[in-house]
Amino acid sequence: MPNPYFKFKQFTIYHDRCAMKVGTDGVLLGAWANAQNIKNVLDVGTGSGLIALMLAQRNRDMLIDAIDIDNDAVEQAGENAMRSPFSSQIRCFNTSLQEYALNCDRKYGLIVSNPPYFGQSLKPPGENRSVARHTDSLSVDELIKLSSELLFHNGRLSVIYPFEYKNYLLEQDNLFVTRVTNVYPVPGSLPKRVLVEFSKQRSSLEENDLLIEKKRHIYSDEFISLAKDYYLKL
Repeated sequence: MPNPYFKFKQFTIYHDRCAMKVGTDGVLLGAWANAQNIKNVLDVGTGSGLIALMLAQRNRDMLIDAIDIDNDAVEQAGENAMRSPFSSQIRCFNTSLQEYALNCDRKYGLIVSNPPYFGQSLKPPGENRSVARHTDSLSVDELIKLSSELLFHNGRLSVIYPFEYKNYLLEQDNLFVTRVTNVYPVPGSLPKRVLVEFSKQRSSLEENDLLIEKKRHIYSDEFISLAKDYYLKL
């Protein structure tokens, strides 16, 4: 049986009731998103609450609203937050982004999302996991359009997707692309993920590459620099 929890340096994530378990994607986004001078954040598809807790650790003045359509995930994210030193910073809600945007009366400086992304590919087994990983519940277009409505005039949206989505993400016109990181698992591999930051303000595009492992189980220097405040063994 898989371990029901994942221990980080300052908090522990239980994910046995979540469709999507703790993984590298969430850690990448939580560490990569630009949270400088941000007071309020919306975490879309929070799952276990990993990204919300990572951001709360980075900024003790930050307030984070975390939403998910999976009620079990929302309950577990709330429990993970309550067990952490950052419980006062995080609120969890069982709702879709579409519903949340209709009823929301606040704006955000940062929206983050490790979103569903299976698109038209084969859905994985298990209804909850399928919903969590499939873009039927939240398309790229919807995520970016609704985020644009919920952001302050200088707000940002940060996401992680499979690399095949890169060109489509760069073609979006509701927000401006300001930063892109192409994620490579190992040297010589094709990029597997892409991290993209959107902004309501136009600025020059920054693009770079990130290597996860120099070789099997040996993390690269750039990944260690990004994740060392979180992983126990870095």
